Amino acid sequence: MGETETYAITGPDGDEESFELPAGLVDVLSQQGEKPTRVVSDVVVQAMAQQAHVIAHHSEGEVPDDIEEINDTAAELFEERFGQSLEDALGHSH
Repeated sequence: MGETETYAITGPDGDEESFELPAGLVDVLSQQGEKPTRVVSDVVVQAMAQQAHVIAHHSEGEVPDDIEEINDTAAELFEERFGQSLEDALGHSH
């Protein structure tokens, strides 16, 4: 196995989870001068918003109201962070 870099996420209740990424991967994904932690957190926000979208719009059956609200909030946070709507980023809307 190649070299790795360790990152950590801390939850609202103080629990922390560390994880390894291949060394250099974050650099490949970053723009010049961008901090590595910003790159990793951008990917987390993007992935979580996409997962909320999938659960709310691509699941079979009726989606509970709380899931709709979570999805809406995730989409709003995505747009605040990246300056474009999640629908535009995904290339489709519902």
